[in-house]
Amino acid sequence: MKCESLEVWQRSTALCIEIYRYFDACADYSFKDQITRSALSVPSNIAEGLERISDKEKARFLEIAKASASELATQIYIGIAISRITPEVGEQWRLEVKEIAAMLGGFIKWLNTQQGRKIGK
Repeated sequence: MKCESLEVWQRSTALCIEIYRYFDACADYSFKDQITRSALSVPSNIAEGLERISDKEKARFLEIAKASASELATQIYIGIAISRITPEVGEQWRLEVKEIAAMLGGFIKWLNTQQGRKIGK
């Protein structure tokens, strides 16, 4: 897979695994399902996007991954507030999601720049 060499994919995958393990024994199945699904969506959409041919399609899937990161950040915030996530763990995850989202934003911007160069040629 092309995505395995990207730091943003590696970090989002590691965070997803950590979240799955953290909620392994959680009895709040609704919350557990929602937060693990949004965590899984980030690296999955990065991987799917990188398999697309055009930069425009790649950017679209990276935008979906970035939106999933925002969803995940919201769920982490709520998880802390309702005591499903410890504040220490939640803050660590929140910072990691913020960095992942910034990395995705930079990647999207770069792809859009590349697309503009191709159109201008």
